[in-house]
Amino acid sequence: MLITHDTRCALDAVVDLVNTAPEDESAPDGLADVAALEQFVQKHNISEVGVLTELDLSAVRRLRSRFAAIFAAPDARTAAGLINELVAAAGTTPRLTDHDGYDWHIHYFAPGASVADHLAADGGMALAFFVVAGERERLRRCEAPDCRHAFVDLSRNRSRRYCDSRTCGNRLHVAAYRARRKEAAG
Repeated sequence: MLITHDTRCALDAVVDLVNTAPEDESAPDGLADVAALEQFVQKHNISEVGVLTELDLSAVRRLRSRFAAIFAAPDARTAAGLINELVAAAGTTPRLTDHDGYDWHIHYFAPGASVADHLAADGGMALAFFVVAGERERLRRCEAPDCRHAFVDLSRNRSRRYCDSRTCGNRLHVAAYRARRKEAAG
């Protein structure tokens, strides 16, 4: 599956947005305030965004829940329906652009769109490409029992199980190794 630069950027933003949600009531929200949203926008080089407000923060938090529902969808038809609703509500307006040193690529958000509509349009279309390609199963949640972060499995054989093999994957492999050693020692 060919993933263009702008699609990859949109996917990274969607995954990072979903992963800002607190995992339980005691965990902090990764989008606690407008300053955190501004940092998110800067980290992902989200262009054409004006001054961010509390309204933007609320809208992006609602969007985060909608993206999370797509990752949790039980099948492609459900995911497609959620994506269609998301993209339609964002007022998708595809247009070619070549800004900030990037070659020609497509923006799906309308000029002057809010940050939430911008993320919904570009992120929704990036997720739509996976459904169209029959690759929705690549939109996953970490299998570590104490994690559940979202990620996109871009491995060739679709075998990635953890959001980060160096943290979640390694931690589980070490725990399994220690359990085997303990059992062998009796």
